[in-house]
Amino acid sequence: MLNSILGYEIQFTSKIEEFIAHPGLKISYGKKKLGNEFFVQQHDLLDQQGIQDIEINVGDWEGLPCFFKCSQDSDVPFDIFAASFFLLSRYEEYLPHVKDELGRFPFQESLAFKEDFLELPVIDLWTLKFRDLLENRFEKKLPLQRTYQASSIMVVQEVFKYKKKGIVRTLGALVRDIVKLQFKSSLERIRTLVFLQSDPYDIYDRLIERARLQKMHWTFFFQLSDFSLQNKNISFHKLSYQALIKSMGDYGVLGLLPGFDALDKLAILRKEKKRWENIVNTPLSRVLSFQYGINLPQFYNNLDKLEISQDFSMGYPKHPGFRAGTCTPFLYYDINFERISPLTIHPYALSSLCFQEFSFFDIKVRIDNLNSKVREVNGKFLCLIENALLDPWDEQVKYLSLLEKLQADD
Repeated sequence: MLNSILGYEIQFTSKIEEFIAHPGLKISYGKKKLGNEFFVQQHDLLDQQGIQDIEINVGDWEGLPCFFKCSQDSDVPFDIFAASFFLLSRYEEYLPHVKDELGRFPFQESLAFKEDFLELPVIDLWTLKFRDLLENRFEKKLPLQRTYQASSIMVVQEVFKYKKKGIVRTLGALVRDIVKLQFKSSLERIRTLVFLQSDPYDIYDRLIERARLQKMHWTFFFQLSDFSLQNKNISFHKLSYQALIKSMGDYGVLGLLPGFDALDKLAILRKEKKRWENIVNTPLSRVLSFQYGINLPQFYNNLDKLEISQDFSMGYPKHPGFRAGTCTPFLYYDINFERISPLTIHPYALSSLCFQEFSFFDIKVRIDNLNSKVREVNGKFLCLIENALLDPWDEQVKYLSLLEKLQADD
């Protein structure tokens, strides 16, 4: 927290003599205060073995929600380290809960949603207030070492809506549309296949042109799964698809969007990773689970086993906010094995999957509110947007404009 958010170098010691002899700024963390040092009283959480159900009462710290209250001996009114650990480790997702229809941890079950602080990067806000306490106590200015960043991710589950699907799939879909009296879709499909209009999901040239004009940077995640009920992309064998992936790598950073089965099956994830590396000719380092859940700790442990170093799945697909309570990338901690992983988790604040839940005006207001909080802490505002959202382009490009404005102000 002090290192990743404030950028300070920290040394730890369990030797009282060494602690007392240290001449500079020092903080003790434990059950009792040692002397006149800056003291944070410890909650029992970090001493526990395994997962236990915890009673949490949320209080107030000068306008910010907080929990794990401390006694008056503590210089901070709650155990800021245990509370941060609870949110970052996703402790509550290890506890028994009912998953939603897609196997996800429901945002409605989270402490942050229930206590109305899901749309606050509370850990970052706590840390800045913690810094203020240190500055007042030690009469020393402790400037924030990082700057605000805004980044956007383009998610490609289906590279084309109608093109390159093959004769059998195309005829089957056409018959289905006619049977369901979806004549508009049938006409659009036919017009696309006979080259009278562009494919509705084929927005890549227009996207790159806008990115050049707006000086906007993108990260692209492509799916390379086998066809199934959940994965309906075109075949990864198609040379035109491979060429598109490579061309997008000329304008941004590339990553893998695992298919549904790859999220909990290591062998399938390994297979998709190999496909990606054969196409891109570089080791895979970035992964994103967009629509489906991340099954903790299995999914992240599988990424570790495959030496994938960066994940962008930490957020709620259907609701804006900060799932782990932060807008700062952090290292994954596996509670079951009590180990820090080399996997870096990049939390996102907003996914285009929730756009259908709100009006355009509501989305604009929420983006502005989320972004203002991230700016306040010099954090990283990360938003996911799917190519399918931009269909039809002329109507939906307004969402793209919201993201372009964020990076223009970066």
